Amino acid sequence: MKTRLRNNKGQFIKKSKTSEFGFVNLSTYTSPVIKEVSGKDYIEYGADNNYFQYLIDRYNGSPTNNAAINGISQAIYGKGLNATNSSAKPNEYAQMVSLFKKDVVRKLCYDLKLMGQCAVQIIYSKDRKTIAQLEHLPIETLRAEKCNDEGDVPAYYYFKDWANIKRNDVPLRIPAFGMSRENIEILYIQPYKAGFYYYSPVDYQGGLQYAELEEEVSNYHLNNILNGLSPSMLINFNNGTPNQQERQLIENKIAEKFSGSSNAGKFILAFNDNKESQAEITPVQLSDAHNQYQFLSEESTKKIMVAHRIVSPMLLGIKDQSGLGNNADEIKTASLLMDNTVIRPFQELLIDSFDKILAYNDISLNLYFTTLQPLEFTEVDQSIQDKETIEEETGVEMQKFNLKKIDGKQAYETKEEAEKVAEEMGCGGYHEHEVEGVTYFMPCVSHEELKAPCWDGYEQRGMKDKDGKQVPNCVKLEEVTLESFGEDEDLTEWELIDERKVDYESEDALDYQIDQLNTKGKSLLSKLWEFVSTGTARPNAKSSQDETVDGTQFKVRYQYAPLKDTFNKEGENVTRDFCQKMVVAKKIYRKEDIEMMSKQAVNAGWGPRGADTYSIWFYKGGGACHHFWMRKTYMKKGKGSIDINSPLAPTISVNQARKAGFKPEKNSELVAKRPIDMPNEGFLPTNKRR
Repeated sequence: MKTRLRNNKGQFIKKSKTSEFGFVNLSTYTSPVIKEVSGKDYIEYGADNNYFQYLIDRYNGSPTNNAAINGISQAIYGKGLNATNSSAKPNEYAQMVSLFKKDVVRKLCYDLKLMGQCAVQIIYSKDRKTIAQLEHLPIETLRAEKCNDEGDVPAYYYFKDWANIKRNDVPLRIPAFGMSRENIEILYIQPYKAGFYYYSPVDYQGGLQYAELEEEVSNYHLNNILNGLSPSMLINFNNGTPNQQERQLIENKIAEKFSGSSNAGKFILAFNDNKESQAEITPVQLSDAHNQYQFLSEESTKKIMVAHRIVSPMLLGIKDQSGLGNNADEIKTASLLMDNTVIRPFQELLIDSFDKILAYNDISLNLYFTTLQPLEFTEVDQSIQDKETIEEETGVEMQKFNLKKIDGKQAYETKEEAEKVAEEMGCGGYHEHEVEGVTYFMPCVSHEELKAPCWDGYEQRGMKDKDGKQVPNCVKLEEVTLESFGEDEDLTEWELIDERKVDYESEDALDYQIDQLNTKGKSLLSKLWEFVSTGTARPNAKSSQDETVDGTQFKVRYQYAPLKDTFNKEGENVTRDFCQKMVVAKKIYRKEDIEMMSKQAVNAGWGPRGADTYSIWFYKGGGACHHFWMRKTYMKKGKGSIDINSPLAPTISVNQARKAGFKPEKNSELVAKRPIDMPNEGFLPTNKRR
């Protein structure tokens, strides 16, 4: 039997007077769902396991959110990664720069801000003794593996498009950093967030609703423009109501004709039995609609900036009516506040993670990010802060604070500073120099006296004689720094924490009045070293191997060991003159002191082809020598601690020092090895055995 659709008048037959209604559920924003799924080893992020894409969409759709994330991520990176002790540890710094490429660090900063976390792909060397390479891994491509019994995440799964993963697709499993012996691992960097373990929500989580609202307001205005600011259409059919299939067919035909990207028309179809019963549309006019949308737009912008903790929108290039643009002091205050409360926490999180990577390669550097802050915004006091502290706290490189040099000599802004340095040098007074209209003050009463004669490669500096009187002295240029006038602080209040107590004699008073040692036919330096065969030890001066960890200072020194003469099988004393003098002297050396000895003829004849100089640091007394360099580590524990020169100075173990956070610089294995235990018993191939 065929069902009739129309009556005798050609009208559609009404099947029922009951109206049909459809409901659309408009859900509001919710926090990301993090859940374990049965049968899967990874943890899903978001209801559709695609929450990272939701964050990307809010970044792309909201102009305020976009500007905030761009500005803050750029401020986190600043001008790149740096280290306050880069000049003291050039080799380690060079390794750090080669590992942390600028592009990689920049992407990590961007991911950390936009996604709330970031990931580093760690590639080890073939023997897995060092980390050879670091690469950025897009965080949206990773999902965490279910934690093990210890509560650690053992691995992460990689897939390029989690939104379109199919049942037969197998994500790539990559072990977490330190959780395997494989050559590739992942270091997942994320801040702690209460209630979250596998993933961390973004720091602007509370502003995502407003980012989406701002996006929808802009979409509304765009569609309104595309519609030509014209109202929607109401189309009445007054010849009966067709069935669902016919209604859909009519709607599609009208849509093809009147809508599309060019017309952008909207219409309503109404099917009526006759004209008298046709639908009537009563529009609800909003007289202040433009004000409401203006309010929504401004409210969204404000709330997004609150979520990002933006102190002043001007800092990110967002102009508002706050008036800060006309007040430099307020801008400066806002800049400093945002740098310390918003930018620094991100930087510290990254640096802590970078330290873990460098520690694997036995690299210890005091890392920081060079700031984008204008130099005039930084607040420093050079009278109470050293340059390294200023560099770390402000993110401004130390050379920015270097005073001007004239003829290679340091110039100062006040005469008091110049006079103080002159007193330490032993020349006294000051003189002035004018450069480009600026007057500078320099030590000594004349420029000629300041440039007192020292041989090539050396510079005059004030030192103390036995009576404590300041006298001029020549010091090798590579050892001279702004802080190197005289000796460093005493080694009182320091405790030996490595090896046994040492009672050594006073340092030789050989670092003053050198210009009086004039001998015909010989350089002053060679004359000096003729009677200083054990070299000059300056244990109280600074060393590149010294370090401060959490307020505790550590110093590393070396002693020629063992402290005894060497005998052969027949019981004869076979100690060389050089070794005997070193044993008797019992001096404590810095690494720099030993390397300086290598440049002087302190043990002539043991160099290549009988040369007078060779590496004392590596080969000690020469071929078949039975001595080595013993490392000695001191820890400063504060006021009232025991004088290191005292024979009662206590010792603690090396493990205790390491627990305190100190990681000694890794030396070559030759340093602690006796030459007799080396290949060819330490004899150079060009030298005869003796």
